[in-house]
Amino acid sequence: MKIFKTMLKTELKLSLRGMDMFIFAICMPIVVTIILGIIYGNKPAFDGAGYTFLEQSFGAVATIAICAGGVMGLPLVVSDYRHKKILKRFKVTPINPAMILAVQVVIYVLYSIASLILVYVAAAIFFGFRFNGSWSQFIGSYFLVMISMFSIGMMVGGIAPNIKIASIIASVLYFPMLIFSGATLPYEVMPMALQKIADILPLTQGIKLIKAVSLGLTIESVTMPIIVMIALSIICTGVALRFFKWE
Repeated sequence: MKIFKTMLKTELKLSLRGMDMFIFAICMPIVVTIILGIIYGNKPAFDGAGYTFLEQSFGAVATIAICAGGVMGLPLVVSDYRHKKILKRFKVTPINPAMILAVQVVIYVLYSIASLILVYVAAAIFFGFRFNGSWSQFIGSYFLVMISMFSIGMMVGGIAPNIKIASIIASVLYFPMLIFSGATLPYEVMPMALQKIADILPLTQGIKLIKAVSLGLTIESVTMPIIVMIALSIICTGVALRFFKWE
């Protein structure tokens, strides 16, 4: 535990020195919230809806930080350490792959939680946002989506042979999910054909789950997204730990 705390403290300091996560995980979700609030205001999500468009989009916007940290940030950090031979040095110490990956996961969890709080505060202060669902179900769903997205990052970072390949894979995964899963461009305004394509993306399923619980809809309506998130978490985490490359 002492080694873990030391690594976490060091890695967190290094992360905070850079501006990437501050911009993409903290600033971007707030900006998207404000843009959606200005464009749609308190308009109903659709005719006869008992909730506004912003209330419907809250959960989706809150996943931007998860996507940035888990799919882009985490794999690039781990692969960069492999490229710089840092992981090779760790190999001869008591530090194991699980600890290395866990430290990075905790850091991006902190970013995601901070982002969620700030998005909620911005929506509530500037646009009178109100939360309709169960906070306990929302937090549970949020962490499930977080774990599944981070597991993708752990897998890419754990097995990518070099930082170039990790960067390519992370970009191929990150940008489509950021744009087409509903995190930035609302899923509901997409053409039907684009929605069908978006449904293939893992984050789309996660956003459907978060939207359902944030609006107070029945959990039974999102059984498939829950199954997808759990399966993804188990498979990707297992692959990351089993085939982790030290160098």
